[in-house]
Amino acid sequence: MAGRPLREGGGRVVRKRSTLLEVIACSVEDAVAAAEGGADRIELISHYEVGGLTPPLELVHEVLAATRLPVRVMLRDRESFEVVDPDEIAQLCRTAAALQSLAETSPHLEGVVLGFLRTPGPVLDLPLLGRILAASPRLRATLHRATEDLPDPGSALEAVTTLPQIDTFLTSGGPEPWADKVGRLTEWQVRAGERTIRVGGGVDAAAMAVLSHSQPLRSFHVGVAARRGNRVEGPVLPSLVRALADQLAASAS
Repeated sequence: MAGRPLREGGGRVVRKRSTLLEVIACSVEDAVAAAEGGADRIELISHYEVGGLTPPLELVHEVLAATRLPVRVMLRDRESFEVVDPDEIAQLCRTAAALQSLAETSPHLEGVVLGFLRTPGPVLDLPLLGRILAASPRLRATLHRATEDLPDPGSALEAVTTLPQIDTFLTSGGPEPWADKVGRLTEWQVRAGERTIRVGGGVDAAAMAVLSHSQPLRSFHVGVAARRGNRVEGPVLPSLVRALADQLAASAS
């Protein structure tokens, strides 16, 4: 339930609410702006223009030093969701292991964001997901929107039950207008149980106004809606994050 805003020692407004707002960051400046605006989490990526790739480890260090928001880091080294090259797989595993080592001294490095497919099908590449997660066994994981390329995206909920590190499913729910897929997203959250459906992919204040009236849907992921000009290349602005956080607080009250 939304409540009266509180203030941390640093002066940032913290809103007590039952919803969660995750903001995509591509830089230290983005991460700081998200925190100032009242975001709850950061998804850290590079190359937003292709949907997000693995950020440099140096950037991960810098963001962790600049904010105490929980951070999940993208693990995806190229645009394709299919990875078969042994060297590429080994590099993904090395990055996952490096992130776990970093999390031992920076506990707000919460987890990773990943999703891999294989053909024919396509189907989820469960062996590859398992291998990468085994390299970082103490990190939690978000299964990202690669699942939307599956014939039945909702099937991913059952497919990854053998991978308990995956506690979050990032999805738009499909190409239809938000009002037409509230029921589907709600049903997926019921099927997900204690795991979280994090709604993303074009989420803005208008989408939140529609979606947050469904009681099970409590977690939202925003990208361009938090950026100047609603453009991928625009910086995250605290004022836009704050407006989105206020929308969630109002909808949840």
